[in-house]
Amino acid sequence: QSVKISAEKKRSIKIRADYSFCSTLLNISTELECDAFCKEKTLHRFLRNVNSQLLVVQPDLNVAAFEDVTDQEMKSGSGMYFSIHYYKTTTPSAGMPVAFSVQVEDKSYYMCCEKEHGKMIVRFREGEVPKDIPGESNIIFFKKTFTSCSSKAFKFEYSLEQGMFLAFEEEDSLRKLILKKLPREDEVDETTKITF
Repeated sequence: QSVKISAEKKRSIKIRADYSFCSTLLNISTELECDAFCKEKTLHRFLRNVNSQLLVVQPDLNVAAFEDVTDQEMKSGSGMYFSIHYYKTTTPSAGMPVAFSVQVEDKSYYMCCEKEHGKMIVRFREGEVPKDIPGESNIIFFKKTFTSCSSKAFKFEYSLEQGMFLAFEEEDSLRKLILKKLPREDEVDETTKITF
């Protein structure tokens, strides 16, 4: 024997079910205390500094620096054509999470930050960027627009240390890739400006 349920009763059941589902989702999202990242898309780009020099990685020499590159060298792309991996995050307010990797000959290297002699440095390690990162990671940077009026230029903040940005500094006629502490996030520091 079928039971007829009034339209009012159906609405009441639906509202209770929706509320129950939403509160379950709310509980799940509040339990996620640390960041979690899931790869969403990958772009392939050259990275340029304020002087239009390209970032070139030479893992055998443990060097990443911005250099003047000829058209012929650009065609090879080795060590300078980056994959920028975009991740979805559970905490979107910090900026767009990205990781960088680059091909040098037939090997893939990912960018990470490591502490050496008490100082944070940028390194390139052989290997692939993971699809999912369950927690904090030394390969994630937050992509932010460089200034509100230059939407085509960016700065990249290291995810594990607020106020530390990818930048370059002059060293032995090289413009080496470094992590640089900015006292204020809104400070305009041309050495942190990166364009694609």
